[in-house]
Amino acid sequence: MTKLRFTKMHGAGNDFIVIDGTQYDVSHIDASIWCKLAHRHLGIGADQILIVEKSSIPGVDFKYRIFNADGGEVEQCGNGSRCFVRFVHEEGLSHQNEIRVEVAHTILTLRRLADDRVEVDMGKPIFNPADIPFNATGLTSKQEMHEILYALPLSQNSGAHADWIAAVSMGNPHAVQVVEDLDSAPVSIDGPLIEAHPAFPNRVNAGFMQILNRQEIKLRVYERGAGETLSCGTGACAAAVSGIRRGLLDSPVQVHTRGGTLEITWNGFANADVSSVLMTGPAQTVYRGEIDLDNL
Repeated sequence: MTKLRFTKMHGAGNDFIVIDGTQYDVSHIDASIWCKLAHRHLGIGADQILIVEKSSIPGVDFKYRIFNADGGEVEQCGNGSRCFVRFVHEEGLSHQNEIRVEVAHTILTLRRLADDRVEVDMGKPIFNPADIPFNATGLTSKQEMHEILYALPLSQNSGAHADWIAAVSMGNPHAVQVVEDLDSAPVSIDGPLIEAHPAFPNRVNAGFMQILNRQEIKLRVYERGAGETLSCGTGACAAAVSGIRRGLLDSPVQVHTRGGTLEITWNGFANADVSSVLMTGPAQTVYRGEIDLDNL
């Protein structure tokens, strides 16, 4: 009998199964098991699974790996990083308010604040298409302030396309568009088409934002390998950054998702260099448990 101890958490409604990989060897668990654990009817249920591990990099406290509900490993998860901080504190793995953690392609600095929210230095946004990665060859484009927008075709037969999208990476790829009314936006229809669009070789998170005022937006995100989630931390960062670059928003930006509100701070281009993005928001433990993997 193979039992796995886990903690169920969420960050603004984006929910996670968190596993202490410093104490439990998960090397034998493959993508099919992650899918079963994430299944909302047959398993525990989650948007993503987070594995906390030790880091081998000097000066870095931990590393963590992220698996989507479809079993695929991904590079980055903003809401998960906040849950990570709460998890290592509650499990006694760290007592530091500031923690450095290694993810797929970068190192994040995480801070637990006095009001129990968590601030995450998400690093610098990436705009170069090849580094997102995003293949803009053949796409119609236009420039709006500092942002280049693209008409992304969704159907060759009908000629339909997504509203002008901005492509940006926050360690993972995002396609962000502005919509007039978020409630009626075609997230469930256009989201899967954008996610799997051939212009994004690693697939993409599709963000739909409605601008309320210069410091406030509403946001829905159709995430790679998870579908629409109640909140997406990197998606909130990408949307705020894109809105600021388009001259539509001013920092800090309050991002209202269906699961809660995140605050995104970005100073744009400071001293001719791109500034890091700061994300602040909640993290909540729901329950702890143990599951028998042999019965999945």
